[in-house]
Amino acid sequence: MQIKNLRKKLGLTQIDFARRTGVGLRFLRELERGKTTVRLDKLNQVLGFLGVHLELARDENVKSEQ
Repeated sequence: MQIKNLRKKLGLTQIDFARRTGVGLRFLRELERGKTTVRLDKLNQVLGFLGVHLELARDENVKSEQ
């Protein structure tokens, strides 16, 4: 859980971190626990606060159905 580690390095509690990133405490707790179904817009808010960039790339080996 790298987000938890980064939050702790900043010396922020979950409550303070949630407030500063603009996400709910429940969302942050689920994110730090590794919940696999999270909203990408909220994840980007958290990552942006940490100065982290998320990049998605399409797997060229996967054939799309048309």
